[in-house]
Amino acid sequence: MTDRRGVVAKGAEDLVPGVPYVRGWNRARQSAGALADQLVLLGLDSDFPGLVADVNVVGDGLVQLGTVRPEAAELLVTLIAAGLQAELHGTTAETPATARREAPAA
Repeated sequence: MTDRRGVVAKGAEDLVPGVPYVRGWNRARQSAGALADQLVLLGLDSDFPGLVADVNVVGDGLVQLGTVRPEAAELLVTLIAAGLQAELHGTTAETPATARREAPAA
């Protein structure tokens, strides 16, 4: 897989000596963990069950979101947009009420 900038090379299925796979994977693991922590706080962790760290053939860390429902992708877009708006206006981002998930009644 390659993005339009050529940043994401194919997956590291066969390891090559001298490539720092662990460094790239560890960075991806830290980033995936930070994202997972925020998703838990928002109650969205179950919407991203495929969130994992990975590494490509050249040792670049990758964070895979996995397959998600369209609604989960839309919520993520809403949250990113709210954060960008807050950054542009120098304020603290408020999570839109529609983006928060209520816990199911027991």
